[in-house]
Amino acid sequence: MELRKSGEVSPPGTTDVATPERNGLVRRDEGAVDDSAADGDGGGPEGPPSHRRRRRPLRTAVIVAIAVAVVGGAGAAATGVIGGDGDGSDASAPDAPPRTTKVQRTTLTRTETVNGSLGHGDTTAVAAPAGGRGGGDVVTWVPEDGDVLRRGDAVYRVAEREVPLLYGAIPLYRTLDVGSEGEDVRLLERNLAALGYSGFTVDDEYTSGTAAAVRDWQEDLGRDETGAVRPADAVVAPGPRRVADVRAVPGAPLGGTVLSWTGTERAVTVDLDASDEDLVRKGTKATVTLPDDTTVRAEVTDVGTPTTSRDGGGSGGGSGGSDGSDDDKATLPVELKVASQKGLGRYQAASVEVSLKAESRENVLAVPVNALVARHGGGYAVDVVEPDGDVRRVPVEPGLFADSMVEVSGKGLTAGTVVGVPK
Repeated sequence: MELRKSGEVSPPGTTDVATPERNGLVRRDEGAVDDSAADGDGGGPEGPPSHRRRRRPLRTAVIVAIAVAVVGGAGAAATGVIGGDGDGSDASAPDAPPRTTKVQRTTLTRTETVNGSLGHGDTTAVAAPAGGRGGGDVVTWVPEDGDVLRRGDAVYRVAEREVPLLYGAIPLYRTLDVGSEGEDVRLLERNLAALGYSGFTVDDEYTSGTAAAVRDWQEDLGRDETGAVRPADAVVAPGPRRVADVRAVPGAPLGGTVLSWTGTERAVTVDLDASDEDLVRKGTKATVTLPDDTTVRAEVTDVGTPTTSRDGGGSGGGSGGSDGSDDDKATLPVELKVASQKGLGRYQAASVEVSLKAESRENVLAVPVNALVARHGGGYAVDVVEPDGDVRRVPVEPGLFADSMVEVSGKGLTAGTVVGVPK
């Protein structure tokens, strides 16, 4: 599953690293001389020159600086050698930058964008017991795909007897009659009351009053008025259901799966790479972008258990080596609730983009990413411009990268400190 970083530059050491070439750092550090590279072309034993340039961006700049020194007779110090002095600042003052900006105190939020699917959530099968009540019963009516069923609606009919939908968390698993006690009794009585029947108290006891209400209900359904309720007499679900796929055919013997259904509210699901599990938890905020580029707010409501599948979609590789097509791919199912169903418009099912607010840092010092200068020997710095125009290079520790900004900490840096940036 594709994952993109929205407005983020990855820290050094990752594939998407904020390299000196990308941030204009090589041009500003051309005076940095690496004596070990003076007699080479940047290739070395580790691979061809182009490979070395890709992994060691400063190498090219070093060679250019040496060539200038040899041809022009000027020392590398003309542009300032990046080094370190005793107080942590770079030894030689760099040239004045073409532009400046100020260190900000702000909140940074890292956002990850992943692919998702808009739909109605997971489907659940509705099964009917074989033979119904008397054996040999047949299905005489089923709903259509897309129909929405609510409490009291017929889920299907057997020999023209309605099997209605009741709301609840547990199925009917036994025959209920006078004297029965339990939460399934409470579920039945709660539904009878919601459907307008009375003469009983909603509790966990099946009384004669409950039986009288059941007989009235059975009469309205066209059933035998027994006053008792069997497991096959109703289907229980958590709430309204949307029919996803009808399996039973009118005229066929009753038994097996009649249909499958989902919830009625649209939701977004994401199959997240298991390696990105740290990006989500219940309550993580997100923004969903629809195919027409409109957006709606959403929130992670469920994070499932990682599952592994064989990834056969590899793009090929060299002979004698693995092309990755047979690798096991672990994914994490994530479900998000959309804040406004109306905001989804007429979309019932669609591919969407989900921007997850993966990480946030409050009240931190930050500068534009391109204000960072790569230091010889590793690490980063910023060019601090003093009120008198002097420039000093101050080592910094980068933190969170987000929205073209980077969190920094360094000696003497405060909000409002003026730093240089390239053109």
